Amino acid sequence: MVGKLKWLVGFGAGYVLGARAGRERYDQIAGRAQELWSDPRVQEKAGQAQQVVKEKADQAQQVVKEKVGDKANGNGAGSGSRSSSGASTATASTRSSTGGKSS
Repeated sequence: MVGKLKWLVGFGAGYVLGARAGRERYDQIAGRAQELWSDPRVQEKAGQAQQVVKEKADQAQQVVKEKVGDKANGNGAGSGSRSSSGASTATASTRSSTGGKSS
């Protein structure tokens, strides 16, 4: 019983001291991260990365619009046309109008 009590007191003391050290270390890491993020060089690179992502998103949007436009005009492979292998491809609208069965 005394051994358990000593162990419990030791565990409690270690927990309290560890929690204090843990919070101090957390605050230290968080402060350093904030300093790093505030660095003008980091902000410059973050801005460059944001610009690249915006450009790529614009390019992707154009590709999607072109592909959707092709399909809407009946120029895409999904318009029920036959592929080079001769297999018939059905669109989602054809499947839904036939109860999910393709022809």
